[in-house]
Amino acid sequence: MHAAVLHGPNLNRLGKRRPDKYGLTTLADIDRDIDVTAARIGVTVQHFQSNHEGALIDWLHERQDRLDLIVVNPAGLTPYGYSLLDALNDTGLPFAVVHISPFHAMDGQTRQDIFAASATVYATGMGWRGYSHALDALAAKIKDA
Repeated sequence: MHAAVLHGPNLNRLGKRRPDKYGLTTLADIDRDIDVTAARIGVTVQHFQSNHEGALIDWLHERQDRLDLIVVNPAGLTPYGYSLLDALNDTGLPFAVVHISPFHAMDGQTRQDIFAASATVYATGMGWRGYSHALDALAAKIKDA
């Protein structure tokens, strides 16, 4: 089983950006944790982060025919990244959406997640560990199908 993990805008700054909210764990730390989970459940993983929606889409288009599942944190694209959402849906693959913080209650505002309705697995507010939980849950759903 082959998986892609897509990290959206500003996630390259994890560990430095608003550590009171997002903690000190870096994106490299998260990717290592995902790799440990992937090895345990027999999944190979490719990681990609970009601050640009088009780069995320191009990367996905180049690899989608060799994937079985996708884990994505759309980050700042969450309320309006329709092009990325279309690309994910067009793959026909199951995907998990991850948000490190409780997305629907960010900054005391109600926010829309346009990705939520299409997600096979949805993990929000679990911190950086949400990625590995989402990967594990999504792979289990596929294996059980």
